[in-house]
Amino acid sequence: MDFTAIVMWLGFILASYSVVGNDVIQTLGTFLTSNEKRVKWYILWAFAASILCVTLIIGYVQADIDYGRLDNFDLDAIQYNWYYVLPPLVLLLITRSGIPVSTTFMVLTLFSLNKIPNDLSSMVSSVFDMEQKLGGMIQKSIMGYIVAFVSAIVIYVLVTRLTEKRFMEKPISDQSRPFWIGAQWFTTGFLWYQWLTQDLANIYVYLRGGTELSVFGFICSLLILVGLLAYIFYSRGGKVQNVVREKTNTADIRAATFVDLIYGIILYIFKYNYLGLFEAKLPMSTTWVFIGLLAGREIGIRLNLDRKITKQTARMVFSDLGKVFFGLLVSVVLVFIIKLIGG
Repeated sequence: MDFTAIVMWLGFILASYSVVGNDVIQTLGTFLTSNEKRVKWYILWAFAASILCVTLIIGYVQADIDYGRLDNFDLDAIQYNWYYVLPPLVLLLITRSGIPVSTTFMVLTLFSLNKIPNDLSSMVSSVFDMEQKLGGMIQKSIMGYIVAFVSAIVIYVLVTRLTEKRFMEKPISDQSRPFWIGAQWFTTGFLWYQWLTQDLANIYVYLRGGTELSVFGFICSLLILVGLLAYIFYSRGGKVQNVVREKTNTADIRAATFVDLIYGIILYIFKYNYLGLFEAKLPMSTTWVFIGLLAGREIGIRLNLDRKITKQTARMVFSDLGKVFFGLLVSVVLVFIIKLIGG
């Protein structure tokens, strides 16, 4: 009996839940935190779900649901074995513990097993080789963290006195609230679209990119994603959302607007390779970009307000960095184990 269809759809459902519960919160986390006390969860969900639907429908009509991120993957040659459900299952367990993990490493490297050497020493070397797909994704993601981290420090050191300090000292007024609501929802929509065109590949890779789906199959996949998104909004993001809540003033809609805008711009820069360092269609970890942005923002704010980096801030930054490194380690080790098992 051929279990290919079962593995594909089970992998898709597990990956959808894991990605929505992990990466989506990092993208929409500030949107949730800054609105959860004022706006009903289903209104926030409807906004995010509508952008998701439009993005997916456009991709399906153009036969490019993954927006080019899987162009370098030979998905037709993949034999779907039982172990293909392991990465999203492990990702789900780690995410439920509150650790932000890169779904790019955890899932997409599984579909590049034919590019990974068979012996252990060569496997380890491929992690550091930019010419290898795994090494290229890792180095592009680390560069994303560095760019986001440095950019956030510079930006927030320059603007904290005009923005964050003022935001913390003066609550938003009733007169300015409509402007900031509009600004935040616009920047969130921009960021959400940038994330979707980057990370939908991490989900639809299980359905061979989704280009061969029937209309019924596509609608089923869309309903699964929309339903899981509703659950995440209803549960207020789960434990991963604490990564956002513990940061300075992220509940302020004005501060959240700046976070979303900067995050979206950085994703846009890497999406179209404006730095000229990496192949534009090479997948990268948006998790690393997000963690780098929050870390740089925290340091920039503290430098302006406290004139120093406190032990608490340093501990927070290194804790978040340690978590994503742990996720990277688990991802790489898991893929190597699967490679040794599957051959």
